[in-house]
Amino acid sequence: MKRIYLDNAATTPVSPSVVQAMSNTLTHVFGNPSSIHAEGRKARSVIEDARKTVAGYIGASIGEVFFTSCGTESNNMVLKGAVRDLGVERIISSPIEHHCVLHSLDAIGKEAPVERLNLGIGLNGRIDLGELEDLLKNSTKKTLVSLMHSNNEIGTMIDLEAVGALCATYGALFHTDTVQTIGYFPINVEAAGVHFLSGSAHKFYGPKGVGFVYINNNNQLKPFIDGGSQERNMRGGTENIAGIVGLATAMDEAYSDLTSRREKVEMLRSYFKEKLESHFEEVQFNGEDGGISHYKVLSVSFPPSPKNDLLLLNLDIAGISASGGSACSSGVDIGSHVLTAMGVDPERATIRFSFSHHNTTAEIDFTMEQLVKILSPVEV
Repeated sequence: MKRIYLDNAATTPVSPSVVQAMSNTLTHVFGNPSSIHAEGRKARSVIEDARKTVAGYIGASIGEVFFTSCGTESNNMVLKGAVRDLGVERIISSPIEHHCVLHSLDAIGKEAPVERLNLGIGLNGRIDLGELEDLLKNSTKKTLVSLMHSNNEIGTMIDLEAVGALCATYGALFHTDTVQTIGYFPINVEAAGVHFLSGSAHKFYGPKGVGFVYINNNNQLKPFIDGGSQERNMRGGTENIAGIVGLATAMDEAYSDLTSRREKVEMLRSYFKEKLESHFEEVQFNGEDGGISHYKVLSVSFPPSPKNDLLLLNLDIAGISASGGSACSSGVDIGSHVLTAMGVDPERATIRFSFSHHNTTAEIDFTMEQLVKILSPVEV
């Protein structure tokens, strides 16, 4: 049985061209980038070419892009470094950030006297820019605003430019987790007024185990991992050359094919949503309010039913991969902090379907057939 993969917000399959680029790198670029001989210089050149690619797509200079192991490391580096190195005394965030941000803020609070403020979240998971402005203008403390570009569970997005403009007006630093949006939306850090940005290759058809962080030249941080002088003294440890090449290749491919991919995914998402609305009278969509939202994510809320507890499992048995919420704690159903913060009825079953340009309408049709079969009333 061929499986249907609808969990692309958790991770994506690696593009064949990325596999080929990484294979070529593993075969032919084996030198240590810190070595000064020919093999080392070749490895260093490959990394710098990749850095140039990433910097070009986000509107940064090459000296502002540093490769990491993942988005989680990048977020940790920025949040903890901003307090340690830049004198940040106050952090404004939200209760629906990814756990790597929330748990980093918890850890910071145990080590430093940093004021932590959470913006209120509406029923759609959207922040109130008016509230953010009030918080920014009513304090003289050095402040960092940390808000993800798109929520990983419900797809709701912030207006990067609007948040960046507020931060600029009131002299705050702005960090955004763009793990879900790099490769899907054009992003320019200068135009958006972003000081720090995080990304991860495996969300846009690259390999796992490699990410990057953008750190504005005017806000330098000290190394997060001490050791050697790699990554311009910012991250000790021999670079993951093949992974870095895979990241840059995937990013280049994603942005080169951005329009056609987006059109395909938007069509599939709309097609699925219309079918859900026609088959299930009480279906709801978390985060849907007509505002900006990620086109690959559809968070579907089904009404209370005795079948809800096994809905995700039954979809898996039918050959359909989806998610019950955030994928980064897979295998442990502890409930969604995002849906809780939004006030979603805990008796309703939420499934996150997230789409790829590789998906087809036939796969959507089969998924609908299975949902109808699984959730149909029990005959007595």
